Amino acid sequence: MIALDQVDKKFGVRAAVRDLTLAVRRGDIFGLLGHNGAGKSTAIGMMLGQIWPTRGQIKVCGHDVTLHRAQALRNVGAIFEAPAFYDYLSGRRNLAILSHYSAPTPPARIREVIDWVGLTGREDSKVKTYSHGMRARLAIAQALLPHPELLILDEPGSGLDPEGIAEMRRTIVRLHRELGLTILLSSHLLNEVEQLCTRIAVLHQGRKVFEGPVADIIAGRGRVMLKTPDFAAATALLRQHGIITDAADGKYIALGEGRTTAEAVKLLVGAGVAVEGIWQQDQTLEDFYLGVVKAAADNAE
Repeated sequence: MIALDQVDKKFGVRAAVRDLTLAVRRGDIFGLLGHNGAGKSTAIGMMLGQIWPTRGQIKVCGHDVTLHRAQALRNVGAIFEAPAFYDYLSGRRNLAILSHYSAPTPPARIREVIDWVGLTGREDSKVKTYSHGMRARLAIAQALLPHPELLILDEPGSGLDPEGIAEMRRTIVRLHRELGLTILLSSHLLNEVEQLCTRIAVLHQGRKVFEGPVADIIAGRGRVMLKTPDFAAATALLRQHGIITDAADGKYIALGEGRTTAEAVKLLVGAGVAVEGIWQQDQTLEDFYLGVVKAAADNAE
């Protein structure tokens, strides 16, 4: 649904995106992660044809965005940056006006998307009376107007309270499950990304430093934390006997295939090395993300 091939974007001498190649497959909920200034919004702007790449090719729904923008975006709905509405008009009237930027939309379709995002009963209230969460749902409704196959959401949970974030998550899951939409979203809310996304890419200083399935990250959980007065001596002994394959940060070990914590404790205690504690340590997406970004920063240095 989205394919970027060796894309660069420079603003003057500053490189915002560097050699970016990634693919969003049909049916994905794809998360684009990175700190402020990592290049996420620039990448999304190029996907939507609002920012011109300096180099590289961008295809959306099989069409080159720079050459055939209208065809590429015909089946795309998007929230890009902060959505703007006419506060003195109703939600329904806003949708009617905004729909004319692409194509006139029948009233029945407007009613349908209002119902989809849970604004039924408030559609004739002025937008200035809407909560932040309701405005976010109105933005989703606008993105749904053209019957999209692909939905691109730039920070859809930005500024929402916990209840609003949970509601946005449920809406995205429902759109994916019931309408079969492919969804790309950028977000700082790593816990939400972990719950929502099938695949992610991590950007750092405009470069992609990771792309892959969230399931692989989850499958990589299960680090073991070892607490001992002499971590270096303990891990050297464990390595010597093939019980661990790696050690990190003065507290984590990676067990070898088929090896157990019980074996590790038996060996250490038998050798007179005190073991104060040993337990499985889950890795969250946040742990993984911070580790990837730190490694990228270290490599850059």
